[in-house]
Amino acid sequence: MSTPIKTGLCSYGHSGYAFHAPFIHVHPGFELTAVVERSKHLTQQRYPYVKIYNSIDALMADASLELIVVNTPNYTHYEYTKAALTAGKHVIVEKPFTVTVAQGEELLQLAAAKKLLLSVYQNRRYDSDYKIVRKVVEDGLLGDVLEVEFHYDRFKEELSYKKHKEVAEPGTGVVYDLGSHLIDQALTIFGMPQKVWADIRILRKDSVVDDYFELLLYYDQLRVRLKSSYLVREALPAYILHGRKGSFIKSKSDIQEALLMKGVLPDTPDWGAEAPHEWGLLHTEIDGKVVKEFLPGGNGNYLDYYQGIYSAIREGKPNPVTAEEGLDVVRIIEAAFQSSKEGRLVNV
Repeated sequence: MSTPIKTGLCSYGHSGYAFHAPFIHVHPGFELTAVVERSKHLTQQRYPYVKIYNSIDALMADASLELIVVNTPNYTHYEYTKAALTAGKHVIVEKPFTVTVAQGEELLQLAAAKKLLLSVYQNRRYDSDYKIVRKVVEDGLLGDVLEVEFHYDRFKEELSYKKHKEVAEPGTGVVYDLGSHLIDQALTIFGMPQKVWADIRILRKDSVVDDYFELLLYYDQLRVRLKSSYLVREALPAYILHGRKGSFIKSKSDIQEALLMKGVLPDTPDWGAEAPHEWGLLHTEIDGKVVKEFLPGGNGNYLDYYQGIYSAIREGKPNPVTAEEGLDVVRIIEAAFQSSKEGRLVNV
């Protein structure tokens, strides 16, 4: 393997601790070189070899870094990604790519002009539950898919301890947060819709940011409903699909985040293996015979994303999640807010 890609993290909060540092650490093609931490210096408890910077500017000025991970609050994505690209670094930016389409388009142009990789970290493409849903559709097990419903729900009346998530500023709220995952999953399987309808609301007592949404994506015959709420104590299945031949019902069952939050490193042979009681139910017709069975969910693995980044930078292979794909998610989000505000269908 060629020289490791020296990588810097813009923060070491939840996403840095769970979703980025462990995978950069275990992948031999990367070196976790530097992290921005202004006070606690928690990174060095697990990765004592890492340099600590107390500012984003200091991180960007590190000439040894090839890759910067922008995993800071949503409203900073544009500013920090632009700074990293301007400094000549490849960039992974957390979802949502940007707050506005205009910001995303500017960053696309800058990355192209600099001939730098710009990728959006859509890790939920690498969840075990989503992977089996996508396979069922792509293998044609349901025939023409006609109706789809994706859920990402929580039960949490209290406001987040992360203050930046609970202020009424652009880029906050559940649509930008969990909605970015659901929208990306839908677009990756079914492509861009023709129209969008949305109902976006605030349900928690003291909240000033949206914490409920229902989006309906319109295709020729297919309708894809995306839903999320912070006040769902008893969740429905996360994936419900109906086609001309049959149905597939699946829980949200990927275990990676739970393991990562316990400090488990993603370097075991059975990493991300799904428990049999979480397997999805397939009820369809195959070769003229009605089949009703549970399909093994397989393994989720966010390391596959980082392998894709390594292959793109070192071997010239395709970007695993392009900035254009990230921008499409923002297009849907903007259309959704317009639809909810105006009470109508919005053309994409």
